[in-house]
Amino acid sequence: MSLQFSHAILLFFAAAIAGTLNAVAGGGSFVSFPVLLFTGVPAVEANATNTVALWPGLAASTVAYLKRLNAPPRVLVPLLITSLAGGWAGALLLLKTPQHTFLRLVPWLLLSGTLLFAFGNRIRALAGKAAVVDDLGKLSWQTITWSSIAELLVAVYGGYFGAGIGFVTLAMLAAMGMHDIHAMGAIRTLLAVAINAAAVLTFIVAGAVLWPQCLVMIAGSLVGGWFGAHYAQKADPQKMRFLVIGTGLVMTAYFFITTR
Repeated sequence: MSLQFSHAILLFFAAAIAGTLNAVAGGGSFVSFPVLLFTGVPAVEANATNTVALWPGLAASTVAYLKRLNAPPRVLVPLLITSLAGGWAGALLLLKTPQHTFLRLVPWLLLSGTLLFAFGNRIRALAGKAAVVDDLGKLSWQTITWSSIAELLVAVYGGYFGAGIGFVTLAMLAAMGMHDIHAMGAIRTLLAVAINAAAVLTFIVAGAVLWPQCLVMIAGSLVGGWFGAHYAQKADPQKMRFLVIGTGLVMTAYFFITTR
């Protein structure tokens, strides 16, 4: 599929914005995926191309976030394993099933994730548990197991469609008791990189990627991902929290309207 110059410029800037959003609060695919559709790319190929194109930006964000990554291996390793497994399974589902069926679930998943992120600590307090966890190394194996199962489901969704997985992951981390938005952002970004790494490999092997569009978007996502990661770490944590919740609600409303 040929790529017009005007479309290349549009895709570059869309990917740059998406890379910035993914680093700051997530949700970058809500910019880049519709732009791919606007330029005439079929839905499944647009999804696969978008996933591959934004992955380098996510990886760049992870490098910038490394100093914030303080989760112990006993917490991080199970989450990474389930992220890889789920991302691979979700990518296979995308290649084998119609996309429109799953798209109808997207607004409900985003709404649930946004509400869990906003009220996760209050729900834990009502249940008689500590609202926050200052030392992730003290998490019980039961909590780690349930969190890993939740991450597996998130990863399947991420490999299949992917838009908004950051919000669902943040909700899971909030439910675990985390409260430092920057530390949560570091873990969220690393898990997203793992999910999409499995999906990227699957899509490339299956030949579902449109490379002219993808290469232009990779350049944009790298610029946006690096800039966004550094900006996010200088932002006020409370403002970052409001930005995540507000963006989640806006994206939820958008998909409720467009997928009716």
